[in-house]
Amino acid sequence: MFNENEFKFNIDNIKNDLAIEGMDITQNDVDMFRMFANEEVAMPELIEMIKNNPIQ
Repeated sequence: MFNENEFKFNIDNIKNDLAIEGMDITQNDVDMFRMFANEEVAMPELIEMIKNNPIQ
């Protein structure tokens, strides 16, 4: 049974899916969202982290 409380996914598959749409994610992006999923940061903090992260 799938445990929705755990942040688990296949990052390579997601990267491929996003690449098809012309988007790219970095390991930093993954780490930020993992922190959010694990309730280490709240949504306002995550938004600030994204805003302060320069686009490369």
